[in-house]
Amino acid sequence: MSSSSDILVSAPWVHENLDKIKVFDCSWYLPFMARNTKEEFVNAHIPGAKFFDIDEIKDQTKLDLPHMVPTPEFFGAAMDRFGVGVGDHVVVYDSAGVGPACRVYWTFQAMGHPAGKVSVLNGGMPEWAKCGFPTESGASASPPQTADPHKYRATPVAGAVCDYTHVVGVIEQLKTSGGADGAQIVDARPSGRFAGKEPEFRPGLPSGHMPWARNVPFTEVTEPADAADPQVLKMKSPEAIRRLFTDAGVDLARPVITTCGSGVTASVLYVALLTAGVPKGNLTVYDGSWTEYALNPHSEIVVD
Repeated sequence: MSSSSDILVSAPWVHENLDKIKVFDCSWYLPFMARNTKEEFVNAHIPGAKFFDIDEIKDQTKLDLPHMVPTPEFFGAAMDRFGVGVGDHVVVYDSAGVGPACRVYWTFQAMGHPAGKVSVLNGGMPEWAKCGFPTESGASASPPQTADPHKYRATPVAGAVCDYTHVVGVIEQLKTSGGADGAQIVDARPSGRFAGKEPEFRPGLPSGHMPWARNVPFTEVTEPADAADPQVLKMKSPEAIRRLFTDAGVDLARPVITTCGSGVTASVLYVALLTAGVPKGNLTVYDGSWTEYALNPHSEIVVD
């Protein structure tokens, strides 16, 4: 069982340990939001941080799916460029508080980075700024080149990622058993898109949900750090998260597949469930998520 203290770290902890950790700004927004996260990083970031671009560090062969998990070789090469070793403690953050950083946290987990060596800054850049800690500007400095060009060895973890075929098999098992057997599918999209009442962001992609899926919108696992500053979002307590999923009909003793629109906010649920004490071996992210599923003409789509 993972401890929430291993997964989420505070801004003061990061500040005290900057010389011992590798920090990544993983900020990302949907295209229609017109945010230039690279430019924002150059303007201000945590001292020593590198920018992790989930639209670049991805599977380069799947052009119809926005940011599928990269191959181990591609990920390892990216870590070599960043100067990150397998034994380094990595801290990821974003400008949303708790959001895309969770996708990068999950990616490190899927690539086999050692347990307890990856953490999410709870509250992200807004929490760092709220604490009054310094920032720096400018692009990331290039790390020194190592003698071994293949220093980082990614070792993918079986079961951390699942694909369309696996999800369809789970759906059939759920249908046959009336939901009693098999992994549970939990969708992080807003309720309107899940129910098929609001459109997807991708033009032409139908909304709705997979048969037997449960809906826990990713926004429900976070809360304002305090009433005076609602812009700083942090992960809810483990107790609140357990209650949220249980109320949505999710049995936390059974395996869970998290999904969303394109695999980003599914990772927020993944991190939330880890902090709530769900074993890592019981959690899987459907990497292609709703985009891959709904693009397939053979998929069964449920509209409420």
